[in-house]
Amino acid sequence: MENKNNKLNFTRLIGIIIGSTIGSGIYTTAGDMAASGAHSASMLIGWLVCGIGMFGLMMCFYGLNNLRPELSNGIYSYAKEGFGDFVGFCSAWGYWFASIMANVSIILLVLASLGYFFPAFGQGNNLFAIICASILQWMITGLVIRGVREAALVNVITTICKLLPIALFLIVVVFFRHFHLSIFLQNFMGDGSVSFVDQLRGTNSATVWSFLGVESVVVISGSAEKKSDVGKSAIVGFLSILVIYILVCVLSFGVMPAEEMATLESPQLAGILASVIGPVGSTLVTAGLIISLLGSMLSWSIINAECAYEAAEAGAFFKAFARSNKKGAPQFSAIVCALIIQATLIIILFNESTYTALYTMSITMVMFPYAFSTIYYAKLSFGKNPYRNADSLGRGISRVIAVVGVVYSFWMLYCSSWYLLLPAAILYAAGLLVYIPGRKEQERKIFDKSYEIAIAAGILLLALLAVYFIANGTIVLV
Repeated sequence: MENKNNKLNFTRLIGIIIGSTIGSGIYTTAGDMAASGAHSASMLIGWLVCGIGMFGLMMCFYGLNNLRPELSNGIYSYAKEGFGDFVGFCSAWGYWFASIMANVSIILLVLASLGYFFPAFGQGNNLFAIICASILQWMITGLVIRGVREAALVNVITTICKLLPIALFLIVVVFFRHFHLSIFLQNFMGDGSVSFVDQLRGTNSATVWSFLGVESVVVISGSAEKKSDVGKSAIVGFLSILVIYILVCVLSFGVMPAEEMATLESPQLAGILASVIGPVGSTLVTAGLIISLLGSMLSWSIINAECAYEAAEAGAFFKAFARSNKKGAPQFSAIVCALIIQATLIIILFNESTYTALYTMSITMVMFPYAFSTIYYAKLSFGKNPYRNADSLGRGISRVIAVVGVVYSFWMLYCSSWYLLLPAAILYAAGLLVYIPGRKEQERKIFDKSYEIAIAAGILLLALLAVYFIANGTIVLV
């Protein structure tokens, strides 16, 4: 990426983090929480946990960027430095596949949303929808190949457009007084059918999905115009997103009872706004959702290609992934990502996987790279290291942030069910088909340390268990 014209300035970095993070979640989070049994109290505490945890996670990345600015390969670099080449590869592979699955889920929801206006699209997984999805994906891939900087400029524009329906919702509910405290306080703790802890766990998937991509500015830190902009843009983007999400959820729970909200079809915000201003509300929100998702597709397509490109430059993936064109764009990586998405779309056509199934898999895959990064930051914060003088946060604050990041990473894993974690092992096991030839290409030992062999064996064992449970119907991927 030597072409300076393709470097990203502060504004475009914020555009990418907001564009990749604010997607379908802003339109579905309140309804998804309600559907999981959450009520006002668990929603508020869920956002409190998420806000503190995600801020800790974000600040871990910010701290790592300060301490180790030379590690421009983001999540992969942190795991590799902390735990060796194989764990670094697993982190890069897991994050890469998580971003690809996120992109596929977004594509499905784009087409399902188009079904609101054009019934031929159905739920986004019929033959006509898959053909249109394929065309759309290759068009966006072409845009990414033209250069990260050009694609990022388009992303800034779509980010502005996607916020307009949200602004309308906030204005209508707040200024026209459609928020009712009595509704917000109704069944504040729930009716007892779902325990408060389970309600709180139920909010986890919705909040994590809402913030998936918040670390994207670190992933593409190698394309930043100024290294100092990476941390600042991450914090500004995170705080902006958090405020927007909390406002939308709190107001939604004050417009419609949780039990009624739980019955709404996705995107639930359309039904909430429709209850206030009529059918035009559904139309506006659905149109906004489509624009939002198109922007997210673009952001995630950039991240898909950049993640593989940066991993290849660092020696984790095949050297071919590090090829770029005259514009400095990661052309080979972008094409491979598009081919994987194309293959996934074809599979979806035959087994009718849903948007929810794919985004759940994406969340599960990304939790491990998050955990590796936070543990590495804790390792630096608590241990003796030569980078401490570069820590602008201070030793005490750094340690607090590290603890928050690690605890939240394990909280996310705790909230995931075993039947979600096991299928992820299949995708991690598939990574060995890339890791082993890649090591041979570099004429290096496959595993440097004995614990890496143990980790690989554990992944294979879990993958076999997952295949067994899927085959006998215990785990159903729909």
